[in-house]
Amino acid sequence: MKDLIAELEAVRRSVGDATLPAGDAKVVALSRTYPAPIDDVWDAVTNPERIPRWFLPITGDLRLGGTYQLEGNAGGEIRVCEAPKRLLVTWVMGDAGPEDSSLVEVRLEPEGDEVTRLVLEHTAVMPPEMWDQFGPGATGVGWDLGLVGLWAHLTGVETGSPEEMDRDPAVRAAMSHSSDEWGAALAVAGGDPDDVAAKVAATTAFYVPPLETL
Repeated sequence: MKDLIAELEAVRRSVGDATLPAGDAKVVALSRTYPAPIDDVWDAVTNPERIPRWFLPITGDLRLGGTYQLEGNAGGEIRVCEAPKRLLVTWVMGDAGPEDSSLVEVRLEPEGDEVTRLVLEHTAVMPPEMWDQFGPGATGVGWDLGLVGLWAHLTGVETGSPEEMDRDPAVRAAMSHSSDEWGAALAVAGGDPDDVAAKVAATTAFYVPPLETL
C-alpha cells in the first residue's frame, strides 16, 4: 500500500467554533483532492452500493428528506443533496434530540477533468468532558481514516480487513500521525500548548492502544 502518512499529509485540517440550534458547537474541517472526476467521487460518497467499500454498511431511505443508518455508527436525516456538489446530513449517535446538535457537510469542487477537491465539515455540540479530554482528534482521526479509505476505493488500493488494519504497524503509525496533525490544527486555532499536548496524548492512547489489549 502507498505510504499512509503521505495520504494523511495530503489533507488540510482546521478547527473552529460555530452555533447550532442545540447550542455552541465545534467544527472540524478536512480538505483534500482525489484523482477522479467529480461525478465519480459524488457517486462514491452517495451510492449505497459503494459506501460500504470504503466506509461502513449503510441502510435507510437514501433520498432528500430520508434517513440513513451506518452500521455500528451514526445515523440521521438527509437535509441537502445537490448532485454532484453538496451533501448535508444530520449525524447522530443514538436517539436524535429535539434540535440539531451534529451536522456533516460534504462539498465537491472540480479541479480539472480528473481531479476533485472534497471538503468535509463536521459541526457538533460536543460534550464538554469529551472535548476537554480529546479535542478535535476525537472525531477528526475517524474522518481522516474515512478520507484515506475513500482514496483507496477511488484508486483501487486494497486495505485489508478492519481486524488486520487494527494490528498493522503502518495503520497504527498513521493514526498516531493523524492525532498529531489534529493537535497541530488546534494549536493554529489558538490552543494552549500544554492542553494541546494532553489532548493529543489522550487521542493517541484511544486510537492506538497497546496491541495486547486488542
